[in-house]
Amino acid sequence: MSEATLSSKGQITIPADIREALGLVVGERVVFTQLDDGTTVMRAKTRSINDLKGMLKPARKGRKVLIDEMNIGRR
Repeated sequence: MSEATLSSKGQITIPADIREALGLVVGERVVFTQLDDGTTVMRAKTRSINDLKGMLKPARKGRKVLIDEMNIGRR
């Protein structure tokens, strides 16, 4: 388990073993996500929205998506 101390400026140094595990290098960004149970997850921001281009299949021409199809899995 690694730990860090918060500075008076609100900064922390990410421990070397964590930086290594995440593959972080100087200048890379990290993202913090707060979960409902109070846990905070930190992850390396390794992809931009531009990296996702082309991952989805193009829509078939003339095919419309119904609202009910968009809500699959929602309650």
